[in-house]
Amino acid sequence: MRVTKKAEERRNEILDAAAELFGQKGFDGTTTNDILEKVGVARGTLYYHFKSKEEIMNALIERHTDLLLGAAKEVAADKNIPVTERIIRVVMALNISGGNDKEIMEHIHKPQNALMHQKIQKVIINEVPPILTDIIREGIEQGLFSTPYPYECMEMVVAYTNTIFDEELVNLTNEERASRIQAFIFNAERLLGVESGSLTYMMRMFDSGNG
Repeated sequence: MRVTKKAEERRNEILDAAAELFGQKGFDGTTTNDILEKVGVARGTLYYHFKSKEEIMNALIERHTDLLLGAAKEVAADKNIPVTERIIRVVMALNISGGNDKEIMEHIHKPQNALMHQKIQKVIINEVPPILTDIIREGIEQGLFSTPYPYECMEMVVAYTNTIFDEELVNLTNEERASRIQAFIFNAERLLGVESGSLTYMMRMFDSGNG
């Protein structure tokens, strides 16, 4: 008897299979035939949901980043968490992973997956600053921060941490990394108009490997 599955369930099966194969073989090394065999569907079924391998990759990235950004937004909106603590929790939320999407996190830095890496970086640089900006504006209202450019400050912070602390882009020794972290916090304090040493709590982001 032929089993008919709902469109969303079938779509997720295809994405799960693609995530596993991209992790094993890389995007370029995976063919649509590989995905077809993995899922066990006809070519027409695959193309009903996705017109190309590129479209599958984009859907995977969207699913993964939606998970991360959703968690970050949830933390940012929780007014019961102090402003400074919320900044840390938002950054840490961006590192969660689960299910088959874990394959994306584990293999995204492989050379063969450079395009996927680039696409996720683009989402982070465009979508994370607004989340952090809302928290900074709250901090300004509470007298914790002082800057006329809250969004631009967070844009600089996200762009810097998303590139300099990306091991695929910049190779740093432990000593160089420690120096960059100190310089980052030093300059972040000036961007936000707070006293020197006020943002040392940010060290927790880096101590947890979430820089």
